[in-house]
Parts: sequence; structure tokens; C-alpha cells
Amino acid sequence: MRKWVIGGIVAVAVAGTVTGGAIAFASNDGEGGASGPQADRAVQAALEATGGGTVGGVERDGESGGVWEVEVHKPDGTVVDVRLDENYQVVVIDGDNETADTNDGSS
Repeated sequence: MRKWVIGGIVAVAVAGTVTGGAIAFASNDGEGGASGPQADRAVQAALEATGGGTVGGVERDGESGGVWEVEVHKPDGTVVDVRLDENYQVVVIDGDNETADTNDGSS
């Protein structure tokens, strides 16, 4: 009987982990889908270049000579796209046509 209880607890934990991962994946807005150690390095380089902020997305990019594009929401409310080369060096920082959404008026 004890094995069944332990097995049931493990099954619930595994199901919760899988469901949680699916929910996290489903909440991605489709922008900035890159992940992993290389994407983490791109994020770190972009945040250093902008002096901090919040990352809105990171993706592989070929625009303006970049290899990576990191969208950064800066503390002042502006949004920029930081394009990085293969060595995580800044190629260009472009103003984004978005602004940080701090109050969208929805309830």
C-alpha cells in the first residue's frame, strides 16, 4: 500500500510540472522565443548596454547586421531593440515603436 501512495504522489508531482510548463509556454506572446544559455548571454549583454530594464523578448535576428535581438523595456518607459553580433557585442540599439505598457486601461 505504501508503494501506491508514493507512486501517486510522484505522479501528481510530474503532472503538475508538465502542466506548469505547458502553461508557461502557452503564455508566451509569440515574440522573443529564443531560450537557452546563448539567449541568456544575449539578454545579459543587452541589459548591460542599456543600463538595466526588463526584457520583453529575445530572438535570433539578421536585421541591421545583428545575430540577436533583445527587446528591453527601460525604467524610463521607453522600449528599445538591442541588436547583438555573434560575440554578443552591440551592433545597434534601435528605438522600438512600442512603449512600456504600464496601464492599458483594461479591467
